[in-house]
Amino acid sequence: MTHKISTRNDFSGEAHLLGALPNNPVELFLSWFEEAKRFSEFNAMTLCTYMGAKANARIVYCKEITQEGLVFFSNYNSQKGLELAENPNACCLFYWKELQRQVKFVGVVEKISPEASDAYFATRPRESQIGAWASAQSKTLKDSKTLAALYKEQEDKWQNQDVARPEFWGGYILKFQDIEFWQGKASRLHDRVLYTKQNQNKWQLSRLAP
Repeated sequence: MTHKISTRNDFSGEAHLLGALPNNPVELFLSWFEEAKRFSEFNAMTLCTYMGAKANARIVYCKEITQEGLVFFSNYNSQKGLELAENPNACCLFYWKELQRQVKFVGVVEKISPEASDAYFATRPRESQIGAWASAQSKTLKDSKTLAALYKEQEDKWQNQDVARPEFWGGYILKFQDIEFWQGKASRLHDRVLYTKQNQNKWQLSRLAP
């Protein structure tokens, strides 16, 4: 069965990427990110990974932006964790529908330090901390009652004490090598700008056809 989708939206973005652009793409991204903060889920990004020839994608939340990359957190034994362990090349994509903008980051992912992971874990709600222990992320689960029982087991274990970070849970940083900015425009004449990292302090700027 084939289901054809006939709906079509034209873009009407007023902002242009045709004027002066900063030498450092992180500056441009941070300005867009600030604008996006007035919308819900503004820090949600699609993380794309692959194992062998099989691609995979899911939404994760960006928790820190540095001059080197984007930081997110996960169970290291999850599907994404296993894929990143085998192949650290990955892509993250932000899409802000209200602004008609996308930003794509391509680079290599590595774990952040245990100390940095500890610091972030300590800021999480206690329920989320316990949940990190209770859930064997991405593994087959019999039913929701099983998960509830595992959560109760961990809740009892950590009663009256701080919840320590599991060694199998922590942060990653995607160290970007390419950053592409996309601004939707009328008649599909979108603005696209690609920054390619040359060295620590230098980026090559290219404009792409839509």
